[in-house]
Amino acid sequence: MGEFVTLEVKDGVGTIRLDRPPVNALNAQVTAELAELAKEVSERDDVRAVILYGGEKTFAGGADIKEMASRSYPEIAKFGATLTGTLAAIANIPKPVVAAITGYALGGGLELALTADRRVAGDNVKVGQPEIQLGVIPGAGGTQRLARLIGPSKTKDIVYTGRFVKAEEALSLGIVDEVVAPDDVYAAAHKWASQFANGPAIALRAAKAAIDGGLDTDLANGLKLESHLFAALWATEDQQNGMKSFIENGPGKATFEGK
Repeated sequence: MGEFVTLEVKDGVGTIRLDRPPVNALNAQVTAELAELAKEVSERDDVRAVILYGGEKTFAGGADIKEMASRSYPEIAKFGATLTGTLAAIANIPKPVVAAITGYALGGGLELALTADRRVAGDNVKVGQPEIQLGVIPGAGGTQRLARLIGPSKTKDIVYTGRFVKAEEALSLGIVDEVVAPDDVYAAAHKWASQFANGPAIALRAAKAAIDGGLDTDLANGLKLESHLFAALWATEDQQNGMKSFIENGPGKATFEGK
């Protein structure tokens, strides 16, 4: 366990919790601890789904500006590459991942949330990429993952202005997928994640790989990727059990072992 980032696993759901008051700013140590836990949850068989959480007050207020401001060009280039790599590792966790967003998700905080498969936010949340107000641009996925999620025009408005986007607008734009009362954010995220605790883990991994991998290529190659991943699932016990259960008992009654 790290000093600022911890992991709690219960009933198949792993919660990666940021705890660096006051706003969970992403510095070098937080980045390193996130990378370690991304690797751990990817490898642990008892973790079937993951929640990214910053606590009741705020998800993550962005990168640590005081730390960044003093860096030279070579130093910031190294840190930027490290942070980008860490967020890529989180995005590549081969399991369903949901971000439970409270308070603010700004700059690097929004970039972290964008690595998740789903985002649940409190109705008082504000998100944004305000880096332009510092004379820089998002450097860990804000111009890329956000554009892939909501399109280039809407992304340019958010990045060019650096404005804060309130929860309802974020929902309408597709930046977040669900808005709930502030006190219900973690519970709503957990409800979504827990449905996969006893699911077909290998098929879920394949589904994520097909969707994310297909977005990085053209349709023809995406279809080839999907076809290969589809056929490979016939080598799993879950496929055999799932189809046998469907034939004998009808849909939705299979028991999966993740094998």
